[in-house]
Amino acid sequence: MPVKIVLCFLAGYAFGNLQTAFFIGKAHGIDIRNYGSGNAGTTNAMRTLGRKSGSLVFIGDLLKVLIPGLILRYAIFPGEPYVILLCEILGFGAVLGHCYPFWMQFHGGKGIAVTAGAMVCVDWRLLAFVPVFAAIVYLTKYVSVGSLFVVVLFPTYIAIVYHGHPYYLWMVAVGLLYTVSGFYMHRANIVRLLHGTENKVGHHKALVETEKTMSESIQEDKTNE
Repeated sequence: MPVKIVLCFLAGYAFGNLQTAFFIGKAHGIDIRNYGSGNAGTTNAMRTLGRKSGSLVFIGDLLKVLIPGLILRYAIFPGEPYVILLCEILGFGAVLGHCYPFWMQFHGGKGIAVTAGAMVCVDWRLLAFVPVFAAIVYLTKYVSVGSLFVVVLFPTYIAIVYHGHPYYLWMVAVGLLYTVSGFYMHRANIVRLLHGTENKVGHHKALVETEKTMSESIQEDKTNE
């Protein structure tokens, strides 16, 4: 079992390194990390590149954990009582791989779409909460509030629905790791929420590439050579 846990975590981290926002940004001729919030995630991609590209980023980030998770659950370890726990661990590895991709200097996204993929892999009934997420974002106008709801919902749902499962405590514990990671990645958003300065949905910033700064940096590099 310990070997399976380590392998699932490492596999998840590897899949998490598939940075959809970065690739789609490059297809548009930009590095998404130089725009907006600097995060390689759905929200920043949507604000920077538009809804279509943002939707593609969300789907890509969700599928990069959902597909391997479903394979793990239904093809590699079908029927095993610990398979849900392994899906959680694979998913959390993917969250860390998404947030801290080694090939991007550990600077990725915030992991909410990846968390959503892990949630669906663990229990498809969690899809019923999609309208709740949408309602929270619609009513509050803050994507970050909806995101924090998601990471709180995951362990709460597991604690309620899977009570009595052979690996119940482990499942709740791993679920809480998603919560800790989600709040940590949104720590700046939380501060802005408390100060009333968080960006609202529909508030489109002027996201212009810092060509002048980049040009000056290149000139400085040439001067120093």
